[in-house]
Amino acid sequence: MTRPVTHHRTTSVEGVEIFYREAGEKGAPVVVLLHGFPSSSHMYRNLIPALSDHYHVIAPDLPGFGLSAMPSSSEFEYSFATFSDVIAGLLEQLGAERYALYVMDYGAPTGFRLAVAHPDRVTALIVQNGNAYEDGMGDFWGSTRAYWADNGPVNRDALRPFLSLDGTRFQYLAGTKDETRIDPAAWLYDQLFLDRPGSTDIQLGIMYDYRTNVALYPDFHAYFRAHRPPALILWGENDPIFLPEGARAFLRDLPKAELYFFDTGHFALEDKADEMIPVMRDFLARNLTR
Repeated sequence: MTRPVTHHRTTSVEGVEIFYREAGEKGAPVVVLLHGFPSSSHMYRNLIPALSDHYHVIAPDLPGFGLSAMPSSSEFEYSFATFSDVIAGLLEQLGAERYALYVMDYGAPTGFRLAVAHPDRVTALIVQNGNAYEDGMGDFWGSTRAYWADNGPVNRDALRPFLSLDGTRFQYLAGTKDETRIDPAAWLYDQLFLDRPGSTDIQLGIMYDYRTNVALYPDFHAYFRAHRPPALILWGENDPIFLPEGARAFLRDLPKAELYFFDTGHFALEDKADEMIPVMRDFLARNLTR
């Protein structure tokens, strides 16, 4: 069997160079993979070939992440509203009129904003440790909430350790039972981009803007109830960032959603791809058609 080829491309969207990975037959059902913090489409390097035999897979890097451009904050508005607009623009360029969304961490509010704006385009949702409910936000968020209430230097500086190598490694390893299943190159790759000059201030600005996603949770819930997209919820149940209660909360508004927990942490796909990919393939086969 021939292994699907992944192409690595760059295009300009609203004046910003956006890097994306693309694989699979054009004309097949589209699956869009939206990454989390502090990663990029690199986090989907193993998932893309596992889906692209049946689907047209598109995985972009958000502005300021991975191999996409990182313009200065004076030249570009780093906000989740802008991220959603950029992704919409990219998909329009690529002729992706309808698509399933796989969303993780930052990819979740980006994708949910896209779904609220264009509900007719979304064929299905796969949510992996991507929050949309206060239920999922526990003690971990204390320093971030303090920053949202007062974005002065003290609260801003309190979040800087989260941008360090130790902070990135923590996100990958917290909640895992066998650390040998996690490729250290994954967090080292992420840290390479976090350590670029100017990146820290951009990332702190994005963290501050995250409060606007929480304010939109009622809008996301209204979209779920009104449109009832087929939904698969995949969750690393030991995730200290987004708690399992956040996964269960989706069932309030998407009662037919399929929910699976895995014995791992935040970056569940790095650890449990062998368990998660068969579940995804089964879900997509039942819910996406040409």
